[in-house]
Amino acid sequence: EITPKMKLYKINTGYFKLDGGAMFGVVPKVIWQKTNPADENNLCSWAMRCLLIDTGDRKILIDNGIGEKQSKKFYSHYFLHGDDTMIKSLAAHGFTPDDITDNILTHLHFDHAGGGIKKKDDGDGYGPVFKNATYWVSKSQWDWAMNPNGREKASFMDENLLPMQEYGQLKFIEEETELYPDIFLRIFDGHTKGQIIPQINFNGRTLVYMADLLPSTGHIPLSYIMSYDTKPLVTLEEKIKFMEEAVENKYTLYFEHDYYTECCSLKRTERGVRHDKSFSLEQFVTNNF
Repeated sequence: EITPKMKLYKINTGYFKLDGGAMFGVVPKVIWQKTNPADENNLCSWAMRCLLIDTGDRKILIDNGIGEKQSKKFYSHYFLHGDDTMIKSLAAHGFTPDDITDNILTHLHFDHAGGGIKKKDDGDGYGPVFKNATYWVSKSQWDWAMNPNGREKASFMDENLLPMQEYGQLKFIEEETELYPDIFLRIFDGHTKGQIIPQINFNGRTLVYMADLLPSTGHIPLSYIMSYDTKPLVTLEEKIKFMEEAVENKYTLYFEHDYYTECCSLKRTERGVRHDKSFSLEQFVTNNF
């Protein structure tokens, strides 16, 4: 029996804006605006780019975007733009939410985990968007989100989280693990406790879904750490180790938030590990970059 080859699909769920200073922490605007120009309100555009892994028997979605169930006032703070939605992006590749067997949530902030729950058709409460899926979250992130600190409280929204458990579709990752063949889940604690970073072995090459460990190519230099990170010094240590491993093993990075770049490779320079080439997921899949 021939194992069907893994297929990878970019799932764009839309774009939003966040404060450039918050996204780049202590790095001055005169430096970061070279790669991420801000508008007159100091806001930069960011993607919410999910990833669908089709193994043949499983359809595994990583993260699910900001969703469509919040108030207009809530969305107005984030200046959503573009025509992409998760449903439209799935449909473009021939899938519906009912096809999803697994939704891996890197962490539970609203821009990563808002799209997996919707208002019920009768308007009474909330239910899962993926009725046939297991929702995977690290146990440490779930516990962290259930007892939120004052810094992150606004990013963890009960209506995004509790229905996964209420409908019996939530499962926990207790430690780093190979969830399915060639899909490894690693855990990082600097941005938020228990962030899952999925690492995919695709035909002998490694693709890493960067989530908020590295939101963009602009965050590759070590000191570029978001103000949103709860433990910036832990992020720094995690980046040092990860970047060394990534350049050594020729990993390809897949960015969730980079407005301009889907994927990139890395190289060593006298200033440390840096961005090498930018390319699309399709170029990675076809090994054409």
